[in-house]
Amino acid sequence: MSNTRFRPTLASLAVASAVFVSLPALAQTAPAPAAAPAPATAPAPAPTPEHTFSGNIGVASSYIYRGLSQSNYKPAIQAGLDYSHASGFYVGTWASSIRWLKDFGIASGNAEIDIYGGFKNSVGDFGYDVGVLHYQYTGSVTPGATNPDTTELYLAGSYKWATLKYSHSLTNTFGNPDSKNSYYVDFTATIPVMDNVNVIAHVGYSGFKGVTKDFASYTDGKLAATYDFGNGLTLEGGVTGTDADKTFYTPLGKKFTGKTTPYGLLKYSKTF
Repeated sequence: MSNTRFRPTLASLAVASAVFVSLPALAQTAPAPAAAPAPATAPAPAPTPEHTFSGNIGVASSYIYRGLSQSNYKPAIQAGLDYSHASGFYVGTWASSIRWLKDFGIASGNAEIDIYGGFKNSVGDFGYDVGVLHYQYTGSVTPGATNPDTTELYLAGSYKWATLKYSHSLTNTFGNPDSKNSYYVDFTATIPVMDNVNVIAHVGYSGFKGVTKDFASYTDGKLAATYDFGNGLTLEGGVTGTDADKTFYTPLGKKFTGKTTPYGLLKYSKTF
């Protein structure tokens, strides 16, 4: 047996190097990680429409305004139509059946038609609303009575769910003689308690000018709740009352219009 050891030659080293270099790259380099999926793009918010029209129709168990029943505690049919612009400008009209004009012997009409317009906007949680409102009553005025048609300027400021509003009459006010510059100031809190439920707390004061001011001025209050069924249908119910002069606000042979009483209102609204 030969004792000659194997010695690598230049030729054998060259062959080994060639074999090593020719091994696949995967034996030397880890695979690159897969690219992460691109994040989903959030849909862009729908642009605010420049022009918006809306309408509403409702049935009230009793039409109560500023604490006084306008329908002698009988049901009232109500409807309205509004237009608003993206700038904040708006106009609208609203109507309701009433009974108080005949009950007090002021006029023969049985309907109230409101026409209003103004400008409102908001900055963060703060909002403002300024406008004019005209109350037009149908029928002829009884001879010797004061025309009940009334025009008011109003200014309101709000923060989140609280609103303070001041209304000032430019004419005689709701059939009271020499009552120009009468006013109404009210505070209303509409507090959300659930996604579709709000609680409403309200207090207001009617300050009348003229010969009837000592009898006509009064404070009113309301505690109510609203339920939103969705698709434009809402239900409001609560209790309202006043400290109004019982003699002054009771039509002959009728009920005191400012008594504490429950009420309900079912309304459907549609924006188009």
